[in-house]
Amino acid sequence: MKLSTLCYIEKDGKYLMLHRTVKKNDVNKDKWIGVGGHFEEKESPEECLLREVKEETGYTLTSWHYRGIVTFVYGKDVVEYMSLYTADGFVGEPTACDEGVLEWVEKSRIGSLNLWEGDLVFFRLLEKNQPFFSLKLVYDTDDVLKYVALDGQEIRKGEGELW
Repeated sequence: MKLSTLCYIEKDGKYLMLHRTVKKNDVNKDKWIGVGGHFEEKESPEECLLREVKEETGYTLTSWHYRGIVTFVYGKDVVEYMSLYTADGFVGEPTACDEGVLEWVEKSRIGSLNLWEGDLVFFRLLEKNQPFFSLKLVYDTDDVLKYVALDGQEIRKGEGELW
């Protein structure tokens, strides 16, 4: 089991996205994701968030919102609990990221990127300003999303506007 943060920084109708192109044996290889990473010993979610954003972008967050918890299950061996944040305030100068390329992407274009299918579910929840949520996403090792649950209730593909 792993603990991590994931943050979507917003500015001018865009999200700062990270195109993961660098690391070898990366479950996120070639995907577009937010910024964040794994907790260090004794860190709170907010401490991890602030450290990871600073390390990956050069920015210091000044305004952020804890939006939900995402349980990410991949195959038989990977279970990760991601604290999901959005941020709308930051200071500092951007720096290059050693995990890929950072790019400001129009929110309307997010769906055209190479994303995890489940990311589209939480982007829809963010867009709707859903109150704090718990989202479970289960994938097989071919990156196929097999199961989605929102606040403990299964969502079936094609039923409703989320998936």
